[in-house]
Amino acid sequence: MNSNLPKIFIFIAIFFCFSCSSYKNVPYFQDLNMNSITREEINNFSPFTIQAGDILAINVSNPNPEASAIINYNLNRVSGNNLDQSPQNAVIGFLVDAKGNINIGLIGEMHVAGLTTSDLTEQMQVKLQTYLSKPIVNIRILNFRISVLGDVAHPDVFTITNERITIIQALAMAGDLNITGIRNNILLIREVEGKREYIPIDLNSKKLFNSPYYYLKNNDAIYVVPNHAKVDAASATFTKVSLVIGALSIIAIVLSNRIK
Repeated sequence: MNSNLPKIFIFIAIFFCFSCSSYKNVPYFQDLNMNSITREEINNFSPFTIQAGDILAINVSNPNPEASAIINYNLNRVSGNNLDQSPQNAVIGFLVDAKGNINIGLIGEMHVAGLTTSDLTEQMQVKLQTYLSKPIVNIRILNFRISVLGDVAHPDVFTITNERITIIQALAMAGDLNITGIRNNILLIREVEGKREYIPIDLNSKKLFNSPYYYLKNNDAIYVVPNHAKVDAASATFTKVSLVIGALSIIAIVLSNRIK
């Protein structure tokens, strides 16, 4: 009997156990019942609120286009989800200053920080009724962006065309996590009112759906940490490359001395 067979069986058993233990960390929402329909109320969504540094696209329409143009001068073209930013159709928008204010033609200075776009729309329509007949106001955020980086298929900065996006949607936009991404300790970085928060996120649990951080805010960043296997593999590759380069350098030096 081959004396190496017991060693082979032990190796196979260890490999199988390692594969099983690694797989346990891969599926999302492991505590969710996948075999039946589950329904629950959504009570963790909060509307997007305007902050300092946001850029607002404000468009006003009414029967008198000349009067509306006083406000719309800096918003020449917003078509669907595409912003035409050519020089002749530049989209500038209204920048919310450090105090949370914007300055709008006809109305003047308005404090907008902390308001939703719906709140601001209602307030502007009331104020504009003094100057315009039946004003219709449309507001959107031009610089609503999120970043997804780390161990995902396509890390990038993404511009969001609406005011409602979840962590799941953001990761999907980035091509999902690589198999080596750590799913139970994703880092969400958020800046709110001059403070930065670092929030751990667990994709293995369905508790994420009820988390106050499930819905993303402007300028949120998501970082997916690679597991040790990927880091170790990268380190091993770097070490091998370094050794090869070192060996080639020594050979080059030796050959150079011999030529001399």
